[in-house]
Amino acid sequence: MEIINNSSTPEKGNTEKLKTSIPTDTPVLVALDIGTTKIATIVGTKNKNGKIEILAHANHPSKGVLRGSVANIPDATESIRKCINEAAQKGNVEIGEVIVGIAGQHISTFNQSTSLTISGDEVKKEDIDKMIEDIKQISKKAGESIISVIPQDFVVDNNIGILNPVGIAGKHITGNFHVVSVKDTIVKNLKKCVGNLNIEIQEYYLEPLASAAAVLTDIQKEAGVCLVDIGGGTTDVAIYYDGIIRHSAVIPFGGNVITNDIKEVCKISEKQAEELKIKEGHALPTDGLKNKTLKLVTPADNLLNKKEFVHSISAYFLAQIIQARVQEIAVFVNTELEKSGYKDKLATGIILTGGGSLLKSIQHVFMATIGIETNIGIPNTHISTSIQELKSPVYSTAIGLLVLGFEKIENENENNSDYSNTDTDTANSPSSTLSATNANNGQSTQVLKENKRKGILHGLFSSIKQIFDTPDNI
Repeated sequence: MEIINNSSTPEKGNTEKLKTSIPTDTPVLVALDIGTTKIATIVGTKNKNGKIEILAHANHPSKGVLRGSVANIPDATESIRKCINEAAQKGNVEIGEVIVGIAGQHISTFNQSTSLTISGDEVKKEDIDKMIEDIKQISKKAGESIISVIPQDFVVDNNIGILNPVGIAGKHITGNFHVVSVKDTIVKNLKKCVGNLNIEIQEYYLEPLASAAAVLTDIQKEAGVCLVDIGGGTTDVAIYYDGIIRHSAVIPFGGNVITNDIKEVCKISEKQAEELKIKEGHALPTDGLKNKTLKLVTPADNLLNKKEFVHSISAYFLAQIIQARVQEIAVFVNTELEKSGYKDKLATGIILTGGGSLLKSIQHVFMATIGIETNIGIPNTHISTSIQELKSPVYSTAIGLLVLGFEKIENENENNSDYSNTDTDTANSPSSTLSATNANNGQSTQVLKENKRKGILHGLFSSIKQIFDTPDNI
């Protein structure tokens, strides 16, 4: 990414002021959240306090995306282009690579175990790498690729619950892993949309895990928590216990079905239904809504004897429509909780995030349906910004992508520290970098693109970048 002019005045109409100084040794990352209803782009770097400093962000309506997957490549490409261009203009940067979230109904997640005899007297990194490769071979299905193999815990001989077994003496090891698989076409379509803009995809991460990284605390993950990200086209679920991801799932519908119900029942346009849901919608019908009437006025200047149409809708009836769908989503989440086996172990309950979580009283419907304490989570823990908009659940996935991206870099730097005294030739160093130049002072910001040596947990995620690096003519 090239920093063209980091301190210049933002374009007219943009009231945000970008006051930041990028250290020469700090990577700059770009997150791209491609959702069904909106596309978000966030440019960020790490400041001296270890927080992610937001350099620019943009949010555009999404077209060509259905239930989290690309359904129309030209439309999706254009939506992505507009969003990325706006972020680039706000931050005065040239974006050449992005971290992308992946979701959709064609993703499957499951837990898988494998065992092997330790190659020496103690567990080595190579043993873990071998287990991960075994998991990929065991789990792979035709037409699908494994996008993440996330270590959960290990058993070395009779020692159970080991999180990092490297260096532990023993003869036999069993590893438990959380596996994420996706149809090849899903990622290829994403890559084509972004590639059409001459932009590389640096990393892919499963969206519920990204949202969890942005919203959840380590204490919540250890005590037990279920993260539910309600987007426009999908509802993503991630369940943690003892600090480990235990279960994840993508439910193939979200806030859009609520909008569609309002549209059909109230006989109004989709745009009106969405505005009605956001401004006046309640997930819980209460007595206070019974005497409230909502009026929608639609201009009719093209009609001879009419200047407008007026729709009158009961606020209580609107809440009943919304409640029915929210209950349905909650029932699906409850099914995933029961499937995971951790429903009774969630000491910190359910945390809702995503744009759908902004529906008034939605947490009360979840509590009544599932019977577990439910709260709304915001992605403010890891970021440093005065822009309140970015602390909204709407940006949980995008901010989480940055969190995971920086975690990966930090893990790789730790794994490569052993080589720092021996690798003196930059061209042969473990990682390749992209130089970003600040036009004001000629300084260079190093943006880590890809590391050739993979760490034991690889930031707890296994990248699929190389799997889908296919020729341009595909």
